[in-house]
Amino acid sequence: MSSRPIRITNTEQTISFNVDTKMSEDIGGGRSSPFVSLLRVPLLLLLLYGFVCSLDVLSSAFQLAGGKVAGDIFKDNAILSNPVAGLMVGILVTVLVQSSSTSTSIVVSLVSSGLLEVKSAVPIIMGSNIGTSVTNTIVALMQAGERNEFKRAFAGATIHDCFNWLSVLVLLPVEVASGLMSFLARVTVSGFQLHSGEEAPELLKTLTEPFTKLIIQLDKSVITGIALGDESMRNHSLVKVWCKSSVFLSSVNVTAAAAHNCSAELHCGNDSDLTWITQNITSQINTEKCRHLFVDSGLSDLAVGLVLLAASLMVLCSCLLLLVKLLHSLLKGQVAKVIERVINTDFPYPLGWLSGYLAMLMGAGMTFIIQSSSVFTSAMTPLIGIGVISLNRAYPLTLGSNIGTTTTAILAALASPKEKLPAACQIALCHFYFNIFGILLWYPVPMTRLPIRMASALGERTAKYRWFAVLYLLVCFLLMPCLVFGISLAGWQAMVAVGTPFSALIVFILLINLMQARNPTRLPKTLRSWDFLPQWMHSLKPLDKLITRTTALCCSPARMNDPDVVVVTPDAINIKPESKKPAAQWYDNPGLSLPEEISSEPRVFRLRGLERCNSTPL
Repeated sequence: MSSRPIRITNTEQTISFNVDTKMSEDIGGGRSSPFVSLLRVPLLLLLLYGFVCSLDVLSSAFQLAGGKVAGDIFKDNAILSNPVAGLMVGILVTVLVQSSSTSTSIVVSLVSSGLLEVKSAVPIIMGSNIGTSVTNTIVALMQAGERNEFKRAFAGATIHDCFNWLSVLVLLPVEVASGLMSFLARVTVSGFQLHSGEEAPELLKTLTEPFTKLIIQLDKSVITGIALGDESMRNHSLVKVWCKSSVFLSSVNVTAAAAHNCSAELHCGNDSDLTWITQNITSQINTEKCRHLFVDSGLSDLAVGLVLLAASLMVLCSCLLLLVKLLHSLLKGQVAKVIERVINTDFPYPLGWLSGYLAMLMGAGMTFIIQSSSVFTSAMTPLIGIGVISLNRAYPLTLGSNIGTTTTAILAALASPKEKLPAACQIALCHFYFNIFGILLWYPVPMTRLPIRMASALGERTAKYRWFAVLYLLVCFLLMPCLVFGISLAGWQAMVAVGTPFSALIVFILLINLMQARNPTRLPKTLRSWDFLPQWMHSLKPLDKLITRTTALCCSPARMNDPDVVVVTPDAINIKPESKKPAAQWYDNPGLSLPEEISSEPRVFRLRGLERCNSTPL
């Protein structure tokens, strides 16, 4: 009887065993027919379409819930002149509206109206670049059901965050001190004869708007109006009600307060003692209502936003989970090996270094076509999770996506009205130069590719403590920006007083960690480990125990008595552990493998759709 390796996954680790083929066929239900495999392709496209549409609706939901707050944040131009406050405003506003293009368009309006200088706008653009990466991090949370997949997906999502944060830490002080990027953008714009043109077609919106417009349509001019200080916009709803309007020109006779010398050009006349003047009045009349679900709902913007937020997250979750399962069924065996080799294999020596730049070019091209870096990186996240794309290959693809989204921003800027054209082009070019300088800092030399190592560490930490992913999102995209923004309101003296000791502490900790890893004998005995500190200060285990006690156990003692749960051991079904090398038909990124954790607790195994509990340590 033949045997083949299969994969058994539990909440702690993934183990490979050799199981008789006949038994695995009985458990798994046999192989699918070619007709069923063929039907999976259109189903995959349908799920991908639903995934992209849910991302669009999710962005609209965030704008409805927090769009006016974002406009209020932008309204105080004196605060925005502080580069640190501007950076945090860019992060918070982009997280609130879930759209970097919306926050960028507000900045363009502020610059073109003279309320904000280009140099002050650059930190806001840097912040929006950080804030837009929260989308694919949220998408990675949907793969938390399987530990190894979650580890890879979260690492692939946060590599974008790490690149942006590192680039900001270096380039923001350079920009504040020298104005390098704003200067380059100004010189580039002045060197060309710019003329306003037509807006570039957006392929992705052409496909998704027919569906998303039936759900919700927004009037984004309300957010821009509030940011520009137009208080009348505060009473307007973001939910678009009228989609078509007509302009009518009417002439009315107005009685003048004093006598006028009438002529044919003035269109006036005298009637006894009264003088009347003909005036042309332009009026705009709404003619056609929009057609979407909430056009006549009567709900507030916040209520509509919360409804759409819940619905879009449910659809996003469902589509992503089904996508992952479908990709697992399609990308297995020889197919997985071929795709993995095509995507992750480098060119032969000495041209291996070109592979990353080719991947960067592919990422830029794909993002240019769909005109959305969030959609590209979010769609790539589940592929990283299931192991089709390695983290080393995902990094240049993400960097290329950053370049691709700046080129679409430049094309959108060229379509701006004449009065906004220079400001829009300068802002778009600042965004472009920020990403170019970031790539030059963190990619060409292999030892400088810190984002890969940082993302790997975050993935490992998240695989061990899954709640860490939620904590990471809250701290990096909400709590820390709010805290720093609040301190910046007190002035630069408060920023220096708080930031200097905090930065010194971070540098000290990093140096000690480096010395502990490389050459601990040079350190005093006390500093060779952090054990002299209380455990909660150098370990997440106390917090993990607290969170674990408040959540339901995955395999509680009550479930051990469940008749549907079968208790098995390796000896009971004659399973022999394989070597530590992964099974041939399963591609796993060795750089992200989680160290085995030995535990005597009962565990739940999922074997081809059936649950198993193991009461013996493995």
